[in-house]
Amino acid sequence: MRKESIPFELFELITEEEILMFKELQIKLRELNKRINLTRLIEGDDYWISQVFDSIWPFKFIPNYNFNNKKFVDIGCGCGFPGFAYAITHPDSEIYLIDSSKKKTDALKSLIKIINFKNNIFVINDRVENIAHQTSFRNSFNIATTRAVSIPSTVSEYILPILKTKGLGVLYCGKWSNEDENSLKKTLKILGGEIKAREKILLPRNKGTRNIICIQPNRVCPETYPRSVGKPEKKPLSS
Repeated sequence: MRKESIPFELFELITEEEILMFKELQIKLRELNKRINLTRLIEGDDYWISQVFDSIWPFKFIPNYNFNNKKFVDIGCGCGFPGFAYAITHPDSEIYLIDSSKKKTDALKSLIKIINFKNNIFVINDRVENIAHQTSFRNSFNIATTRAVSIPSTVSEYILPILKTKGLGVLYCGKWSNEDENSLKKTLKILGGEIKAREKILLPRNKGTRNIICIQPNRVCPETYPRSVGKPEKKPLSS
C-alpha cells in the first residue's frame, strides 16, 4: 500500500494497521456494492474522508471522555459507518449495529465473517423503538451514535432510553443553529437528558462542515419513551 494513496489527514488520527483494515473494508464493500447498492461513498475521498474520517474524528476530539473498552451501539447503521470505524479504532469495545433493513444487516453480517475484527460485533435487524423497551438493551450502553438518520429531536428519543447513567450519545449533524439547539434542549428536558458537548470541524478536502452534539442522561428516562414505531419521526417531541 502506498502511503500517499490515503489522505494524509487520516495518518494523524489512526495507525497504519488500522488503515489496512479500512482498506480491506473498502474492498469488501466495493464487492458487495455491486450486488446490493449499500452506499455511493466508496471511492477516493468519498470513502476516506466522508466515511472514515468523518466517522472517527469525534472519538479523537471530544474532550473528557474515555472511548475505550465500552459497550457501543450504532443506530441506523446503514453500510456500517460509524459503527465499523469505531470498532476498528477501539478493538476492546463490544459493538452493536442496528438497522431496520434486512438487506443491510445481512450485508453487515457477511462483512463481519470475512474481515478480522477483534471486537465482538452483534448485528440486529429491528427498529430501535422496539429494542429500547427490551430489558437487555434499556439503560445498557456506554456510547450510542446516529449518523444520517433523522433530526436531533427524533434521534435523541432513540438514544436516551438505551444509555447508561454516564453514557454518551453522539449525534452527527451537518448544519447546526440556535433553533436546532433550543429544539433539542426542549426534547431532552422531556426525556431526562442534557447537552454535554458540541464540537465543529471543517472536513478535509472540502467535504463540508460537521457538527457533533453529545447528549447524556441526567435522570431516568420515562418508560413511555421511545414511543411506538414511527411516532418519534412523525411527531418530534420538540414540535
